[in-house]
Amino acid sequence: MIDTVSLAKKMRRHLVEMTHHANSSHIGSGLSITDLVAVLYGAVLQIDSKNPQKKERDRFILSKGHAGAAVYAALAETGFFDSSLLQTYCDNGSCLSGHVFHKGVPGIEFSTGSLGHGLPVGAGIAYGLRLDHLSNRVFVLLSDGECDEGSNWEAILFSGHHQLDHLVAIVDYNKLQSLAAVSETLGLEPFAEKWRAFGWAVVEVDGHDHSELLKTFQALPVQQGKPTCVIAHTTKGKGISFMEHKVLWHYRAPQGDNYVQALKELGGE
Repeated sequence: MIDTVSLAKKMRRHLVEMTHHANSSHIGSGLSITDLVAVLYGAVLQIDSKNPQKKERDRFILSKGHAGAAVYAALAETGFFDSSLLQTYCDNGSCLSGHVFHKGVPGIEFSTGSLGHGLPVGAGIAYGLRLDHLSNRVFVLLSDGECDEGSNWEAILFSGHHQLDHLVAIVDYNKLQSLAAVSETLGLEPFAEKWRAFGWAVVEVDGHDHSELLKTFQALPVQQGKPTCVIAHTTKGKGISFMEHKVLWHYRAPQGDNYVQALKELGGE
């Protein structure tokens, strides 16, 4: 186990630098999940950076693939590849594409881009592990806006029916999606009750509180015989004051004074 707070701080600096140099989108989405990903990679996932395909590993799928920079940063900081590779993020020909990509990137289980694919694949992996009499856990991190996709609800129904209690869905509930608030686009509430109605155990947490997250993940499964949904209440753009709660930073890259200010707030030069 490593210091996940320190890991999250390093990841946020990487996110700012990566999106700045690539002039790319989705820094707000990456900052939203940084604490979740830091706790998972730093203290929860049973994985081996020296043997990424180890049969006994936990699986992690980032269904909101547009926030892939956060996972790349976590992988670099936990030894899956050298951090210098992060400097190629979004370059032509780089394996570190804007949406998370598995080919040539150790530690990435599945490429995601179009939303609504991660949980169905995760459910299939979990079911396959069950058939092979393996108990490896499968974690899938979704966005809240992504829960508009019907394919997710098919997977939620399937997973509850098959009692896949080694499957964990984590929803990054930052209340904003690409162009507007979730509540204005397609409201999700009563959100937790919907998951429960489909046969899932549900726990709601502060998605930036490392102690609460660790306690939650260490107590999995929440209920034997039921998959777990962790609804993580988060802040889009978390950690950089002028990005927090701003839908603008779904697509904008930090440049000029914004770049300098962002690094300053994160403890940079």
